[in-house]
Amino acid sequence: MPFIGTQPEVGGYSVLDALTASATASYTLQLNSANFVPSSANQLLVSLNGVIQKPNSSFTISGSTLTFSSALTSSDSIDFIISMGEPLLVGTPSDGAVSSAKIASSAVTNAKLAGSITDAKLSAPGVVKHMQFVEITGDGNAVTTSTSYVATPVTITVAAADVAKCSKLVVTHYSTTRTNKNTHAFQERRFQRTAPSAANYNTAVIGSVSGGSESYDNANVTAVDSALGTGDHTYTVYVRKAYGTASYAANVFTNYVSSYVVVWGF
Repeated sequence: MPFIGTQPEVGGYSVLDALTASATASYTLQLNSANFVPSSANQLLVSLNGVIQKPNSSFTISGSTLTFSSALTSSDSIDFIISMGEPLLVGTPSDGAVSSAKIASSAVTNAKLAGSITDAKLSAPGVVKHMQFVEITGDGNAVTTSTSYVATPVTITVAAADVAKCSKLVVTHYSTTRTNKNTHAFQERRFQRTAPSAANYNTAVIGSVSGGSESYDNANVTAVDSALGTGDHTYTVYVRKAYGTASYAANVFTNYVSSYVVVWGF
């Protein structure tokens, strides 16, 4: 950037041209025979008769003129004057001028994040890119006696746009269920993906082989879907009498109490 007059030195040190003391207090500062204009008296290191002078007290600056607090004589000696350069003032950096190497570790705090972080920046495999849940209303009268898997009201759909962010979905249902006893009180539960294409996941066998007329059990089922397609993805809990054996249960309750389905996308 051009300057009018002598361009200031940034961060440099320069010995100014020698001055000869005479019967005056004012002297013209020069560097390489050109008038030199410091930004302030604090920029100059001035030695007079072997003594460092105090800026703005022992001397002042106006343009390129240095004025001592009192007139000198020819017997005085202006030993040297050193300009200590302009302080480096950093204004607004140009776009793209600050690299990541120039930002100190932990310097970017939450307060500096004005908006959300795009999903494309969340590339680590353990980073959660999507999460959602749905509450399922319980029904103490909803039962099945089927030996084949039947759908329950326990279902959740992940929108296509959210699926597209992820490479894996983990779907979990937290609940309590009831199985009425026949010879046993067993039921089987599993998640099935019903859209965009069908897929079955690990089966949980729940219940007891002996005891009273029914079994009350925690019914936590999880599906890990690493083969995601395109479009909305729907996951539903399916249930049946254990192993498809009629005598292994009487009534199997599909959604005995209110519960939650939670999805994490990675």
